[in-house]
Amino acid sequence: MTAPQGKVSAKKPKAAKPESRLAMVRRARRINRELAETYPYAHPELDFRNPFELLVATVLSAQTTDLRVNQTTPALFAAYPTPEDMAAAVPEELEELIRPTGFFRMKAKSLLGLSQALRDDHGGEVPGRLEDLVKLPGVGRKTANVVLGNAFGVPGITVDTHFGRLVRRWKWTEQEDPEKVEAEICAIFPKSEWTMLSHRVVFHGRRICHARRPACGACPIAPLCPAYGEGETDPEKAKKLLKYEKGGRPGQRLSPPPDYPGLPAPPLGEVDAPEA
Repeated sequence: MTAPQGKVSAKKPKAAKPESRLAMVRRARRINRELAETYPYAHPELDFRNPFELLVATVLSAQTTDLRVNQTTPALFAAYPTPEDMAAAVPEELEELIRPTGFFRMKAKSLLGLSQALRDDHGGEVPGRLEDLVKLPGVGRKTANVVLGNAFGVPGITVDTHFGRLVRRWKWTEQEDPEKVEAEICAIFPKSEWTMLSHRVVFHGRRICHARRPACGACPIAPLCPAYGEGETDPEKAKKLLKYEKGGRPGQRLSPPPDYPGLPAPPLGEVDAPEA
């Protein structure tokens, strides 16, 4: 029987076939390969010269941008270059130096505590084991994985805000708890990929796959993304949403790696456009 003239017969759309575990893993690994080609220069976006500086910078990065931390740490490390120096700091003077990063009283307490622990319990050296790092004041599993992966070469997944929302957006996991996210993503990728995967995903989240308005039309992994269309799909409009080096703006590091294709960030006090 044909539909009456002027009317369209409605057909129930076929339900999308659920993605198998194997298909998801293959898609996830393809995304990682695409991100590796897009960001061959991916790196930790905190300036540091040794494990102690990375540990301190990572603690300071809570609730602020890596850019603001990088603009703050030159004066901080000039004043307190070692754990012994920082352990002996006058709290009010330490607070004033890290004030630009926000929550400076709480962070100063953590920095004093971890510096004293390094001095008293670890011979003034940052330990290279997860179980030792997480015992330090102000140091959780995320901070420990950042330090282990980038200062000691120990593979680890760093589940920050960007990483968590992207892996859920890509349907790699439905977990919200960072430790559960870490465990599920670790099961998808070989251990050798964990640290660089973390950098690539965070780079992509900061530059293209934004929380509120992803630049879908400028995204290199759009064909692999189940959330394609949540953001701007017009290529020209999407290009205007790109950030940092993808949008022609400075990066977050004042001293970026030699292969970084963008501009260094400006020092504290110089005019710079804010990035999320």
